[in-house]
Amino acid sequence: MLMNTTPSASPTPASAPTPLALADRIDRKVHAALASASASLSPVSLQLAWLDWYAHLAISPGRQGELLRLALEQTGRLSRYLAARWSAGACASCVTAPETDRRFADPAWRQWPFDVLQQSFLLTEEWWAQATRGLHGVSRHHEDVVAFAARQWLDVFSPGNFLSTNPVVLERTRDSGGSNLLLGARNAVDDSLRALGLAAPAPTGFAPGETVAITPGKVVLKNRLIELIQYAPSTGTVRPEPVLIVPAWIMKYYILDLSPHNSLIKYLVDQGYTVFCISWKNPGREDADLDMEDYVNLGVRAALDAVCAVIPKQQVHATGYCLGGTLLSIVAAAMARDNDKRLASLTLFAAQVDFSEPGELALFIDDAQVAWLEDQMAQTGYLTARQMAGAFQMLNSYDLLWSRMVGEYLMGERDTPNDLMAWNADATRMPARMHSQYLRRLFLNNDLSAGHYRVDDRPVALSRIRLPVFCVGTVTDHVAPWRSVYKVHNEMVTDIIFVLTSGGHNAGIVSEPGHPHRHFQMLERSADSAYLAPDDWLAQAPQHEGSWWPAWCAWLDARSGAKVKPPRLGAPARGYPVKGDAPGEYVKQS
Repeated sequence: MLMNTTPSASPTPASAPTPLALADRIDRKVHAALASASASLSPVSLQLAWLDWYAHLAISPGRQGELLRLALEQTGRLSRYLAARWSAGACASCVTAPETDRRFADPAWRQWPFDVLQQSFLLTEEWWAQATRGLHGVSRHHEDVVAFAARQWLDVFSPGNFLSTNPVVLERTRDSGGSNLLLGARNAVDDSLRALGLAAPAPTGFAPGETVAITPGKVVLKNRLIELIQYAPSTGTVRPEPVLIVPAWIMKYYILDLSPHNSLIKYLVDQGYTVFCISWKNPGREDADLDMEDYVNLGVRAALDAVCAVIPKQQVHATGYCLGGTLLSIVAAAMARDNDKRLASLTLFAAQVDFSEPGELALFIDDAQVAWLEDQMAQTGYLTARQMAGAFQMLNSYDLLWSRMVGEYLMGERDTPNDLMAWNADATRMPARMHSQYLRRLFLNNDLSAGHYRVDDRPVALSRIRLPVFCVGTVTDHVAPWRSVYKVHNEMVTDIIFVLTSGGHNAGIVSEPGHPHRHFQMLERSADSAYLAPDDWLAQAPQHEGSWWPAWCAWLDARSGAKVKPPRLGAPARGYPVKGDAPGEYVKQS
């Protein structure tokens, strides 16, 4: 009998990666390296947008002709302005900047030849605004990206950004004998060394537990993801219903407990409320697999269980800020589905539940961009604040980037740190798996609004929520635009008070009584009222001067019982002993 002596191929070990998996691993590492050099912004996403716009413009001779006509018309306007300026010495502008544009507000920009520079620049912006909008066939997302990118590119060449073309900087240089430039050079060197990790961060004078986040309290729960702080009473009696605050995990909780004069938490405690607040852990590589379900269970549900153990037989006023409000809405919808009656009310600060129109942040969220971030997060296990900073800076590039660079590097000025600035510099991270799920399920797929979001593997519906709702939007919010926040009226069939307050995503919420120049509009809609469109609401809602905080407390008071003796801190007999003093340890993690 002949034996087959041909050597057989060795079986592939079970642990060996397949060629496809190996190729994918190589690609992810390459993408992560490229992302580090592109401020975590996907060049593919931008290229697709430009290709869509350019290809449609290339086959649109009518639009090309109109843009040529506009360019010639603008050239004529500028020429007539120059002629009038030369002959009369003063004349009306040929283009006017919007009232919100502060770049050329200083009277020095009306002097020759700087007036010509700013007029020419504004005309160029006007041309590009026409060129990038309304081109038939271009997708809305790509149109928004191209228009935004054009504005950003033009901003780089604004005459206000350069020493030789900025009259305000030139005046300062003349008056100071050039000392502003020496100070600016020192500022630039200091910032460069800090960016390279060769120098310690600049001291701010604010530290959690020392100068901020100093409202007295105790940590009564600590798990892998959160510490729960119960604040000590400051009044002889308190409302029986506690307040549970769920801040966003993209920020450290003490945005709501800054200095004593502008701490929302202290304000609530002083109004006679027992306040609990979640402090999220700043995740590291070991937390890469934490997902949205963990944030539901280890976060909001675990905190609510603790609150109800410390103060039993009382419903809870639940409050969520930004992403914390979105997460809280998910949990509230799951509780409504499961007939869980532990909540007394729902308050949402600058929180979205419908992501169909999330504002300019959507410019940085599409399939290409999310995949880019996922590949980068796969190498570290988390997304850092620095990786997010580029997008947020571009959303408000004048205030966050160019005006700061001009002020610090050309004018030689440094802003005096305040508590809000110190908090903003106190960076956080986000676990890779959770952040990917959040972007795909909520931003890209809008699962929560569509009724597809699942908790405990069962879908939840916001329309099941029957709690009274107090919802706050802010006028100049770049993160959660108020018209997007207003969509809560479409999702929840319940009594809703909507407040629109002056300020932005952070400063509009940190709006303590006595803060100058604050005002807000407020209007209530009952569950059976007809829908009111945002612009109609804006026209009808009465305006009030001052802070909205007292209005919120009055709303809570109307839904709370008579005051009682304050509860003890923690509940050792029910499994929630005091773990330590506020603000805890998680908030101090860097």
